[in-house]
Amino acid sequence: MDSKETVLDVLKKEGAPLSAGQIAEKSGLERKDVDKAMKQLKDEGAILSPKRCYWEPKA
Repeated sequence: MDSKETVLDVLKKEGAPLSAGQIAEKSGLERKDVDKAMKQLKDEGAILSPKRCYWEPKA
């Protein structure tokens, strides 16, 4: 599983908006890898931000 899939999986399992630091902690990935994956997911429209610095999967 690549980092994008891991990040998306963590967000879906949690069911609440998470910050990048929380995602890194829960997934075991390094923060830089989470940031890179989140940028790609954001550009693809797979995640959205309901409030500043917190992310959730797009419904």
